[in-house]
Amino acid sequence: MLIDIALDAMGSDKSPEPELRGAILACRQLPVRVHLVGPENDLRRGLSYALDGERLPIQIVHASEHIGMDEKAANAVRSKRDSSMRVGLKLVREKKVAGFVTAGNTGAAMATAKMVLGALPGVDRPALAIVVPTLSGSPSILLDVGANVDCKPHNLEQFAVMGELYARSVLKIPRPRVGVLSVGEEEGKGNDLTRETYALLKQLPINFIGNVEGRDIYNGNCDVIVCDGFVGNVALKTSEGLTRLVREMLKASLTTTVTAQVGALLSRKAFNAFKKRVDPSEYGGAPLLGVRGVCIIGHGSSNDRAIMNGIRVTAEFVQAGINDRIEREFSQRPQLLGANGLGLPLQ
Repeated sequence: MLIDIALDAMGSDKSPEPELRGAILACRQLPVRVHLVGPENDLRRGLSYALDGERLPIQIVHASEHIGMDEKAANAVRSKRDSSMRVGLKLVREKKVAGFVTAGNTGAAMATAKMVLGALPGVDRPALAIVVPTLSGSPSILLDVGANVDCKPHNLEQFAVMGELYARSVLKIPRPRVGVLSVGEEEGKGNDLTRETYALLKQLPINFIGNVEGRDIYNGNCDVIVCDGFVGNVALKTSEGLTRLVREMLKASLTTTVTAQVGALLSRKAFNAFKKRVDPSEYGGAPLLGVRGVCIIGHGSSNDRAIMNGIRVTAEFVQAGINDRIEREFSQRPQLLGANGLGLPLQ
């Protein structure tokens, strides 16, 4: 059976072209039915041109508004009640689709998801998680990367449980190693937040390995790295900038130093392999863990391949039943339940 996925067709910087092409790629390669959300007439014309007579399981759901990247999230969420984000997330809430993907304004996407879907029972604050490449070849998870800039130890405890479940269920890591991002490996290192979080995670039935440092995000020594959204977002943006710097420097170096045709060909193949390994478009976006529905948030610069992989990740999330697992885990461990124990929508 096909998995129904709603796609914000007006999210990315160059929308709707990447979304249209990404939806087509996904429907060709994955067992999905994509619901494109946006201005119907524009999408129908663009889709007809892109398909060129090909028949694929793609539907269009009309939304008269969209939220721009430069808009303030709080204002846009309140004022644009027919935005493509809100309409798409309502489809999730009404069980008409299994999940939602957007490459739009991250703050607006998170705020809209919290408002429309609400939090899972027991989850105080949903967390944004990203999958990153490592030297070991196996990806790791970093959370939170921006949903919550101010956190308490109890929030990070919940993030650790949700991240560990995600690593086991989607990344298929049998016993994920969980660490707290800090300034040193010793138990007493860090600030009040990391030290108190350390004490909480020691009590959980997870494979907690203690504090980890920034280098451990990419060396493969830890599978789930937990931090507050401020630290996580700084780490994410720094990593994106460094990746681009290394890629461009490597490309320039190969162009100026390789002269032999065979050497150039081999170097180009190696460079392309490196580029694919660190390319964020291969990872498909970040799941918002802890909301009552599947919501994947991609980068604003997403191309068609990134959109396709966002749809793929959404389908994998649905198939793994992550939300049901989180809800079961929290219900079985009363110490994890926070102020939002009833899972009421966050206003």
